[in-house]
Parts: sequence; structure tokens; C-alpha cells
Amino acid sequence: MNAYITSSRLINPGFSGEPDYKAFIADPIAGRRMSRAVKMGVAAALQCLSGTETIPDAIITATGLGCLGDTEKFLKILIENGEDLLNPTPFIQSTFNTVGAQIAIILKNMNYNNTYVHRGTAFESALLDGMMKLSEGEAKNVLVGSYEELTDTSLAVQSRLGFYRKGNKAGEGAAFFLLSSEKTSDYILKDLAFAFRPSEEALQEKLQAFLAKNNLNEEDIDIRLSGENYKHLSGDYQTVSSFALWFGMREMEERNAHRMLIHNHFLNINHTFILVERE
Repeated sequence: MNAYITSSRLINPGFSGEPDYKAFIADPIAGRRMSRAVKMGVAAALQCLSGTETIPDAIITATGLGCLGDTEKFLKILIENGEDLLNPTPFIQSTFNTVGAQIAIILKNMNYNNTYVHRGTAFESALLDGMMKLSEGEAKNVLVGSYEELTDTSLAVQSRLGFYRKGNKAGEGAAFFLLSSEKTSDYILKDLAFAFRPSEEALQEKLQAFLAKNNLNEEDIDIRLSGENYKHLSGDYQTVSSFALWFGMREMEERNAHRMLIHNHFLNINHTFILVERE
């Protein structure tokens, strides 16, 4: 179930700042209506496709909490206006599939379009869907990405709930990847694995089984990324594993590494493994 990673783009305000969105979103009216989350996602997706001349056979997005800014805006208006004279725009823009829909509208793309909202495994679920589309011959090119937005309210709530552990800073961002069934680059997304609330022993067994499935031992892994390796750069958020994939590919190139294993977890509940190879 291999997938070549043709191109990738990242927008992470805490790591690399934000671009001039006007350079990517040509329609000024549409741009003014977009929240920061939508702008980040749309801009990252369009950059990912830029120069490839590829029409995606599928657009698959992932998010843990969605467009929080518009959700908060709608709820605030709801309370202040006593549920009367409500502006529907924030509600429409607050839905989880807004980013995927906006990308499709801009590209005039009528193909498969889906959004995964699986908290800490949302991005991996989107990757798995994309890889299955390619392996089953339902698509040749799939655009897969994630987005997450940080607001003052979400920061306060998630901090109170203990989301940012071990001193991790809060984060946000968007990352998109163009996957292909044909050789378009040296980077191959080889396999994925999921584990729910595993004990330490069960997690090690899951890892060993995952490596064995791909005919590998731990010694065959050149780079192993976990939250300690990158979350101090990206900040922490539900779909931060998309940053790990983007960051890890650059580490592979810099170190001339051939295999990378990414281990991510959400509050030690949802664990995932991503295996990437470089030819």
C-alpha cells in the first residue's frame, strides 16, 4: 500500500510564521470571509499543488477541533442577540469540512472530498484513506492535509484540561501532501498503524509487529521521531503529526537517511506509527 509523496507544504505560525494569503487566495471577497484556519489550510493546499499541474482525484482533509474561530464567533452572536437576527456565515464557515470544500471550489474539483475528525488520529486516518484510494486504483493522485487553529478560548480551556503536558507549548498550523501511485519522488509513505490506550508492553508489541510486517527491525530505522523531537518547534495540537511528517522528510534529506518512523500520540490515548522510506 505504498504512496509516493510528490510534494508537501507547511504553514505553522509558531515555527515559520504566516505567508501573505493574498498571494494564494486570488478572490479578495472570498479571502475576507475566510477564518485563519481556512486561510492556512487553503493556502497550504494550493502551495502543495503549485507547479505540479496535477488535478487531484481526491481531496482529503483532517482536523481535531475544526474552525474554532468561526464557531466561537457564532456562539457569541447567539448569546448576545438572544438567538435572534443571527448571521449564518460564521455557522457555515465553522463546519469541519470547510477547508476541503473551499479547496474544491477554488480548484473547481468535483472529485471525492472527505474530512476526518478523529482528534489525535485525524491526520493518520486521512492518510490511510488516501493510500487506500491509490492502492485500490480509485485514484492516481490524492491531496491529503490537516489544519488546526488556536484561539484564546481554546488555549485557556485546553490548558485547564492539561492538554499541554511536559511543558509543550500550544500550537496550530496546516500541512498538505500530494500522494501519487506512480513514482514522482524519492519519498514513499510505506505504512501506518494505530493503537488505542495501549499499555507499555502492548505498545512495544504493536511496534514490533508493525516493523515485522514491513520486514524491518528497529536497527533498520535511521530516524525515529516522537513528540520530544519536534513539538518544541511546532507546538502541540491534535494533528501535529502532519508537521512531523513534513519536518521528518527534511531531516531525512539532510541526514541522507533512508527510513523514518514517526510515533505520535494524543494524551497517551491514540498512538500512531508512520513509516516513510527514501529511495
